[in-house]
Amino acid sequence: MIRKKESIQDIVNAGLAGRENLNCAETILFAANQAYQLKLPPEALKLSAAFGGGMGVEKSCGAITGGIMAISTIFVKDRAKVDERFKEINRKLFNRVQDELGSTDCDRLKEMYRDEVIGCHNVIARIGGILEKLIDEELKKT
Repeated sequence: MIRKKESIQDIVNAGLAGRENLNCAETILFAANQAYQLKLPPEALKLSAAFGGGMGVEKSCGAITGGIMAISTIFVKDRAKVDERFKEINRKLFNRVQDELGSTDCDRLKEMYRDEVIGCHNVIARIGGILEKLIDEELKKT
């Protein structure tokens, strides 16, 4: 059973990315791992590394892809083709980020929100909050 110990957004805002030298995807997956006590081993967390910076090519935001990895960990029980509930949860994540931030693409989000001093911290924190709310809603349904 998944139980929330802390808030993803609070973990991000406490400086996780800077303290651990993490990119956006890593930050969200590491924060979700800590918040929901997912017990992901370092090897699993390392899988998120190449998804930062919109997969390194400024496409889908790394904070979203890190969130999708957390969604998979929490809601896929065996394999994706066995339980496809995650697809609807992913759709909700993308739609909510689009509605709240105006885009789901790294290049566009950077253009709108990136700060020279704190980088994409505010985007990562906001997506962390959106993800957390969505996970909590979906966990109530199980």
